[in-house]
Amino acid sequence: MVERPNTVAGLIAKRSELVRLRERLESDLRSVTCDVDHLEAAIRLFDPETTPEAVRRYTTRHRAKKGSVRRFVLTMLREASELVTSKHMTERWLAERQLRTDDATWRIIRNRLGACVNNLQLQGIAVGAGMVDGYLGWRLIQRG
Repeated sequence: MVERPNTVAGLIAKRSELVRLRERLESDLRSVTCDVDHLEAAIRLFDPETTPEAVRRYTTRHRAKKGSVRRFVLTMLREASELVTSKHMTERWLAERQLRTDDATWRIIRNRLGACVNNLQLQGIAVGAGMVDGYLGWRLIQRG
């Protein structure tokens, strides 16, 4: 028996409203990120010397939320029916976030994901299990 049904209903409604707002903002953020990538590409056409600075800006401005890289990597490894490489992870990360990047930024993202999976290996969660197209393939260690 709820003592104050209007309060609970109001809180539930407000939560739903904020969840919808967050989803719209995340969608807008992906769109703006794509726009920034396109503008930086256009700038590089006219001034190729700005590339290192653009990559540094991308690295610091487009950080992933805390824990999201680890969750992403673990999810990919759990769902995989075959070995997963840092290349596969990078392509999926960029596709899910609708990001278009240059080679330098692609390498940064791949290195981030690779560092995460290396940490999982040090923790005894993942293991390198062979080469796939020139990249080390990863899988979760089976417990039990």
